[in-house]
Amino acid sequence: MSVSPEQTPQVSLGTEDRPGAIHARPVPHPWRWVALAAIAVVVAMVASSFLTNERWNFPQALRIMNFNPVLEGLLKGTLLGTAGAMVLGVVFGVAIAVMRLSANPVLRGVSFVFTWFFRAIPRYVLLVMMGSIGYLYPDLALGLPFGQQLAESLGWGTDLTFATVDVNRFSTGISTGIFLGIIGLGLSEAAYMAEIARAGILSVDKGQAEAAQALGMSSGKTMRRIVLPQAMRVIVPPTGNETIAMVKDTSLLTAIPVQMELFNQTRIIGTRTLQIMPSLVAAVGWYLIVCSVLMVGQYYLERYFGRGFGETRRQARKAQAKRAARPAGMGGA
Repeated sequence: MSVSPEQTPQVSLGTEDRPGAIHARPVPHPWRWVALAAIAVVVAMVASSFLTNERWNFPQALRIMNFNPVLEGLLKGTLLGTAGAMVLGVVFGVAIAVMRLSANPVLRGVSFVFTWFFRAIPRYVLLVMMGSIGYLYPDLALGLPFGQQLAESLGWGTDLTFATVDVNRFSTGISTGIFLGIIGLGLSEAAYMAEIARAGILSVDKGQAEAAQALGMSSGKTMRRIVLPQAMRVIVPPTGNETIAMVKDTSLLTAIPVQMELFNQTRIIGTRTLQIMPSLVAAVGWYLIVCSVLMVGQYYLERYFGRGFGETRRQARKAQAKRAARPAGMGGA
């Protein structure tokens, strides 16, 4: 059956036939306003309890925050301990994650045992053991394994020891206590960072590494230049959380013991002056300040390493406004 040109329906493409803007009313959500009112009441009650209760003694807490021992504990114990432990944890964690993904069964086994051990030991218990290392090894001998037993069995006059370290003398210094604390916290953190780094590496498509190796790049260079930069999008958020947690975990350094630490110094001041609550408020204030700064840094790091992976909320709003302002006759979605 043929259709003549006169019988063909004509479709007008003029702009007057296009539908106009849809003026839709948003769906009302009255319970949102009810929840907002309830939250406002709760916030007002909490603020009132803080401001009207003189036992908090906020002016005294502000003075304690500026005491020299507190500032020294913040710098040497909290900030230095956090930075050292996180550097050690990140470096060791990435190395252990690479070992865990290796085709060598020995490397996989060593990395698994390390992760299993340090994830199973509470950090407080680990730091107590680090503080007791002088009892376990009063004289740390550096030499061949089982050198003394081997020398006795062979009848030699020497025990095949190259050097000996007096651990008790080494571990009694103030700076050494912080050093031992950094090692303990860093080893514990490395076990968690290994799993975070492993998850980030596995999130990168295998085709990226295969393409890099097809171009002649070595395995190490492929990991440094191709895989890890893309894995940072997944690694940065949990690493930021671990850093914030490490700031709080430095209060466990008293188990070694490390006297020059923020919480320990505020506790000493509170005990001596009988101002217990203002001293605790001073410690909480510094923890809030430090963690807030780290949260801001984490936000910018996430935005930096997340470039090219979806659009941000601001970019989505700009694109939506641009589409809405486009004339009807210009076409487009």
